[in-house]
Amino acid sequence: MAFLQALGDFLWGGPLLAAFLAVGLCYSLGSGFFQLFGLPVWWKTTVGSLFRRNGKGRGGRGLSQLQALSTALAATIGTGSIAGVATAIVYGGPGAVFWMWISALLGMMTGCAEKILAVRHRVMGEDGQWRGGPMEYMSRGLRLPWLAKLFALFCVAETLAGGNLAQANSIAAVLDTAAGADRRVVGVVLAVVTAVVLAGGIRRIGRLCELLVPAMALLFVGGGLAVIAVNHQALPRAMEQIFTYALAPRAVAGGYAMGAALRYGVARGVFTNEAGLGMSAIAHACADVDHPARQGMWGIFEVFFATMVICTVTALVILTSGVYDPVQALALLEAGALPEEMLGASLTAAGFSALFGEAGEWIVAVCLTLFAFTSLLGAGYYGRRGLETLTKARWALGLFHLVFPACIILGAVGELAAVWGLVDAFNGLLAIPNLAALLLLAPEALHLLRGWAGAREKKTENWEEFT
Repeated sequence: MAFLQALGDFLWGGPLLAAFLAVGLCYSLGSGFFQLFGLPVWWKTTVGSLFRRNGKGRGGRGLSQLQALSTALAATIGTGSIAGVATAIVYGGPGAVFWMWISALLGMMTGCAEKILAVRHRVMGEDGQWRGGPMEYMSRGLRLPWLAKLFALFCVAETLAGGNLAQANSIAAVLDTAAGADRRVVGVVLAVVTAVVLAGGIRRIGRLCELLVPAMALLFVGGGLAVIAVNHQALPRAMEQIFTYALAPRAVAGGYAMGAALRYGVARGVFTNEAGLGMSAIAHACADVDHPARQGMWGIFEVFFATMVICTVTALVILTSGVYDPVQALALLEAGALPEEMLGASLTAAGFSALFGEAGEWIVAVCLTLFAFTSLLGAGYYGRRGLETLTKARWALGLFHLVFPACIILGAVGELAAVWGLVDAFNGLLAIPNLAALLLLAPEALHLLRGWAGAREKKTENWEEFT
């Protein structure tokens, strides 16, 4: 355990921070910062399509685009959005929020590229469903099957840690705080329900996520905006802290180091939106869509919504409600005396409770439970797809369906700090092969994006040369 925590600290201490930002910058420059200047295009293609019938799927060979997005968001808008943001602020200071925004801004194009490549190189499975993701664009696009297997191995490990242990731990912790629920009982019930849903495959997961994700997002964002509105006088001070702590030297920023803000901001931002990790591309590859770049627009929106909306609401609730003081938090951190209520979801719940009282804890408890539960579903599917890349043996898949629920129970009773150490380590290992593949395949992804955007501007659908 200590080795994995040290590995996570090493990876996120510099090498991976630079790699994530470099890949995002590469695609941003290559596309002419499409995430900014192409905002009308990707907004109309995503949110606008929800009001038109053509977003419902065309041939029944996969998920609708909304179901694919909901499944991907289900796996990304989990504990990272509530517990992860709170953890980043406590360990990295308010400046971590700024670097979360920067990583998301660049990550919007990284996410776009992942979805383009996932759809471009996907294959039809024996069950008649589309299958794709980093494993396919590494093996088919780069013709490096060994790299695909390496990614698949890390994918299985990450889904058992970040996609499983962290989610189960946060659900158990918040239900314990809000209702005094026994963590072991929570873990067992959660394991059974998750196993039942996963047995239904990607279609059952997609249908369930399509119902749950919009509802839980509206509940959390609505409650959070209410807290921020009531504490609007503290908003200018909160924004000042975000920028000051992100860019100022330690002495000016009240003791927090800029490096800590950068490290935790980017790490938690990546965990929240998964841009650069590649796993959400596995869900997007299942979408029934006519061109890879169209699904890339959903990749941009996914990062925008997961980080720029959900995480920003969480951060501003914490910073405006008076439940967090940077100087006091840093003193407790350096003394090794941080209380449990200042870590993870408990701090976010305290922010909501500042306005809603006991009901605030229940809002966070319900939202986090739904967020993390849907994240478990997405992680379970990603892990299975990773294992299928490594082996077709039935016994291996059967073993995974036993190990995954068992890890849920372990996560429910585990220690929060140790769990997040595992998350950072496995996320870092998972990102290395995917970021390398994204750089090598950048010309192809950008070519597809430009071709689709050019055809769309000319109001033609002559995309055969790119599909």
